[in-house]
Amino acid sequence: MDRSIKTVGVIGTGVIGSSWTLFFLARGLKVIVTDPAPGAKERLSTYLENEWSTMQQAGLHDQASLANYQFVDNIFDQLEQIDLIQETGPERVDFKRSLFSALDAKAPSDVLLLSSSSGIPSSEFVTECKSHPGRVLIGHPFNPPHLVPLVEVVPHPGTEEIHIKRAFDFYNSLGKKPILIKRETPGFIANRLQMALCNEAYSLVSRGIVSAADLDKCITSGPGLRWSVTGPFMTNILAGGGSFRHLLEHIGTAGKVWSEDMRNHAFDLNPETISVLDANVQESIGNIDMVSLQKDRDQILLELMALKSKTSSLK
Repeated sequence: MDRSIKTVGVIGTGVIGSSWTLFFLARGLKVIVTDPAPGAKERLSTYLENEWSTMQQAGLHDQASLANYQFVDNIFDQLEQIDLIQETGPERVDFKRSLFSALDAKAPSDVLLLSSSSGIPSSEFVTECKSHPGRVLIGHPFNPPHLVPLVEVVPHPGTEEIHIKRAFDFYNSLGKKPILIKRETPGFIANRLQMALCNEAYSLVSRGIVSAADLDKCITSGPGLRWSVTGPFMTNILAGGGSFRHLLEHIGTAGKVWSEDMRNHAFDLNPETISVLDANVQESIGNIDMVSLQKDRDQILLELMALKSKTSSLK
C-alpha cells in the first residue's frame, strides 16, 4: 500500500460515499467523512456496522478498524490532516465547481482532489480552481466500490502526469483495478458500455419481444458469464479461434444487419416509453426481496473475484 496516503477525506455518504468509506477503512486507512444531510452520521454508522462482516470475508488489512473514521460537520477544518479527497456529492456541475474551487484554494498543494463523478468530466468543474488545478481528476468507481474493483481514472487536459500516476498507484495499492481514460468523454467508458446494452434491452422489452426477466437471464446466463472473465475483445478473440480479425470478418454481414435493425428501433427515452417499459418490468419481475438479492450478489462477487485471483491469466 502507498503509505504516503494514510488519511482520506470522503465528501458525501450516499450509496457511493458510504461504500468508499467502508472500503478505505477495510484497507487500513483513516477516513474523515462529511455530509450535511440530516441523519447522515447515523445512517453511515449503521451501514458500516452492517457491512463490516462482508469486508472481513473479503479480507481486512492488518490496521483495518471501524474506529478509524471520524464524521465531521466541516471538512475544510480538517484539510491539513487529509492526504486525498474522494468526493461523492451530487452529479451537478454547479455543486462540483463550487466545491472543488474551495478545496483547491484551501487544501495543501500535494493533496489529491478526486471526484467519483459517474459522467461529468472534471474539465467542466475545474474552471474555478486557481491554485493547483493539475491535481484534480476523476476517480470513478463501479458500484458497489467496496466490492467491485474497477476505477476509471480520468484526467482533464490540465491534470499533471505526476498526479495521474499518484491516483493510479493509490488505487492499485488498495487492490483496485484502475484503468486510464486517455481523453475525456461524457459518461467515461463503463457507463457508456452499460448504456449501449441497456438501451437495446429497453427496446427489446418495450417492444414485447422478450420479458424483462428473460432479458436479465439472457445476460446472466450467457454473455455476462463470459464477459466477467474475458471481456468483449478477448471473448471475440477466443470465438475467432485466436484471431480477432477472423471473428469480425466471419460475422461481418450478419452484424451489419443486426446493427441496422438496432438503429431503426433505438429506444427513445420519454415519459410514455418509460411507462410502457416499467409496466413490462413489473409484470415479469414483480416484487423482489432486495436485501436477499444484494446479499446473494455480494457473496457471488466475493467468490468470483477470489477464484479469478487464483488464476495466472484472469487476475
